[in-house]
Amino acid sequence: MSKLIETAYAKINLALHVRRRREDGYHDLETLFAFADDGDLLSVEPSDNLSLKIVGQFGQELSEKSDNLVLQAAQRLAERNGISSGAAFTLDKRLPVAAGIGGGSADAAAALRLAARLWNIGLDTERPSDIAPELGADVPACIASRTCFGTGIGDRLQPVDGSDLSGLPLLLVNPMTSCPTGPVFQHWDRVDRGALDPENWMEGRNDLEASAIALHPEIADVLSALKETAPSLYRMSGSGATCFALFETNFKRDIAREAIGNACPAWWTMASSLR
Repeated sequence: MSKLIETAYAKINLALHVRRRREDGYHDLETLFAFADDGDLLSVEPSDNLSLKIVGQFGQELSEKSDNLVLQAAQRLAERNGISSGAAFTLDKRLPVAAGIGGGSADAAAALRLAARLWNIGLDTERPSDIAPELGADVPACIASRTCFGTGIGDRLQPVDGSDLSGLPLLLVNPMTSCPTGPVFQHWDRVDRGALDPENWMEGRNDLEASAIALHPEIADVLSALKETAPSLYRMSGSGATCFALFETNFKRDIAREAIGNACPAWWTMASSLR
């Protein structure tokens, strides 16, 4: 079999409401997931063993050892289905790490999709969607990488008609700041500001913005820079530090990216569109 390739699509939280902290330490969330057309690239080839090679702009920030979610995903899928074959993965890491756009979760989901194709996982077996919840709260949404409404810890998913969103020009900006999820949730003020209506998500918000900015003030600079480009909408995604903006046209998006890149050349930007 020749090499198989999947895109690990960048995850965008168009809105994210934090409702309460649960007894198990997690938080009840309501979020509208959407996905960019672009992301990390993951490929796989047949092999006697499970292995992972990481390349790309942000490759040096990750481990190629067994604690990587790509290998964990493949290992669990193999064990559940009694598969002894290996797989040689190569991850082209194009998205920043700990950035609020689901890089690790998207990589894990792509690994499950690739391994299922490589090993011919059928409908009567343990499938990627069965394994996904064990790997992280965002992984189930990243399996299909389509617009959906998430509740619980983000793992209970309801389909949403994303036809109005598909193709919208998207700009992602990160100030090259690592923003781990745990500390951001710990600094959340625990104020329940109300439910998210998935039909009226533009009136929503990201309840983690304030706590992320308190830890990393440069996120506020990114939001200010995006506001100046007159987008249709701009917000922080997930727990940060990546922020996004939606535009009416590709031209307006590209002009915004150029302006931000010229003003802040150290920041990471990616021009894409919603799937």
